[in-house]
Amino acid sequence: MDWLPLYLSAKLALVTTVILIILTAPLAYILAFCRFPGKTLVEALVNLPVVLPPTVLGFYLLIYMGPQGALGRLWEACTGTSLIFTFPGIVLASLLYSLPFAVQPMRAAFEKLDRRLLESAHILGLYPVATFFRVVLPNARGGLIASAILVFAHTLGEFGVILMVGGSIPGKTKVASIAIFEAVEALRYREAMILSLTLIPVCYLILLLVNLLNRKSAYGS
Repeated sequence: MDWLPLYLSAKLALVTTVILIILTAPLAYILAFCRFPGKTLVEALVNLPVVLPPTVLGFYLLIYMGPQGALGRLWEACTGTSLIFTFPGIVLASLLYSLPFAVQPMRAAFEKLDRRLLESAHILGLYPVATFFRVVLPNARGGLIASAILVFAHTLGEFGVILMVGGSIPGKTKVASIAIFEAVEALRYREAMILSLTLIPVCYLILLLVNLLNRKSAYGS
């Protein structure tokens, strides 16, 4: 029994979660509190991966991340290596595919903040950046945790985008979902069942954590 796909899935989910939470927190803040022309278009673009078929997103990522694509050429110029069919490649694909699952819970948590906190920060002379780090983030921990949990769970189960961009290279891009698919195709049902049974309790525990956070937030409000 090869446990490496499970390790790769956990590694991919952890790396994606950490990077995405850091990068999307300012974006969620802007969408929650700022008004600007084209905001509706930005919101639709952020949420596009929710409704877009994974293979469609994976196809265009494959084009742009390939040797002839802009991202692929830039990556190869900087590192001397290809971006597609590599672990960094599937990390980038996961960042884009899980983007709305990071932004939406954080934005909801930011919008629930007492506006008097922001007004007090403004009166005290805090700059927007200082307000973000010293007022908004500490008072929206629940939203940050919920975002991290959802991104981790979503990345753990990714299949179509990862398969398109990363293929199925053992030890590099062959994550658990792909390993299960290939085991079923090869009629190795025992292997597929063991991998699936390993993921089920993890995903169930993640859902429990999300429900507990939502209940705590509801009672707190």
